[in-house]
Amino acid sequence: METLQATFFLFVFVPLVNPAPPLQQESLQFYEYDTDVPMGSLTQDYEMQSKDIRKDGTNVSLDTSLMLQSDDNQLDVAPTKDTNLPTCLLCVCLSGSVYCEEIDIEAVPPLPKETAYLYARFNKIKRIAASDFADITTLRRIDFSGNRIEEIEDGAFSKLLLLEELSLAENRLVKLPVLPPKLTTFNANQNRIKSRGIKANAFKKLTNLAYLYLGHNALESVPLNLPESLRILHLQYNNITTITDDTFCKSNNTRYIRTRMDEIRMEGNPIVLAKHVNAFSCLRMLPVGTYY
Repeated sequence: METLQATFFLFVFVPLVNPAPPLQQESLQFYEYDTDVPMGSLTQDYEMQSKDIRKDGTNVSLDTSLMLQSDDNQLDVAPTKDTNLPTCLLCVCLSGSVYCEEIDIEAVPPLPKETAYLYARFNKIKRIAASDFADITTLRRIDFSGNRIEEIEDGAFSKLLLLEELSLAENRLVKLPVLPPKLTTFNANQNRIKSRGIKANAFKKLTNLAYLYLGHNALESVPLNLPESLRILHLQYNNITTITDDTFCKSNNTRYIRTRMDEIRMEGNPIVLAKHVNAFSCLRMLPVGTYY
């Protein structure tokens, strides 16, 4: 019986598909921070792009990763005087702002000369030298919150005549440096500062200072010669035990009123404020604290 053999042909139709569009990098947005708040993390866009930046300063983003496929090839970027390229690979530089957050640096990196805003929070910086900002006179805001700073060299901020906001919160300072004259906001919360670590005239000449945060330190008394410009003063959770009639007011002028002072926080101190009523006679509202 003859075997019936049939041959089948399988045709596979592959539809033409337009190639996928090239990857588009999402725009990077940054937001400014409130100085009194512990200044939270950057936006999600920044966090996503930070994953493409290695701590050794080598950028391994989409463009440069193609150059690293071969074991024999290594990206070697030489520094340039105009752009300070190594710092801007390690950090994020954008329109006069430098973001060096949570990258474990132990010293202030060299900054582009046009830098106006420096965010170097949550690193391992222990010391600030006078040379760190010697040539960067354009700075308006510096944030060193969450480092390990124990020492700030004399004159470190002396040339920063445009500096308006300075945060040294959550460090290990025992004394304050000389502050630049145009400061409007100074945050030194959560350090180890004692009263002897603040000079008698440390704030007297800061005629623009409106926000002063010294909470969670080891102060035994309220700092002297507070400027008339002051609006917010935080001294909570220190060791303040004494206060005088001249601390906020003027004992020789019963008509004197501090018109700009809106808030004084002194809770968490061992002082009983009700024993010093005359010390608050010039204020529009009483300080927050213990009265009995």
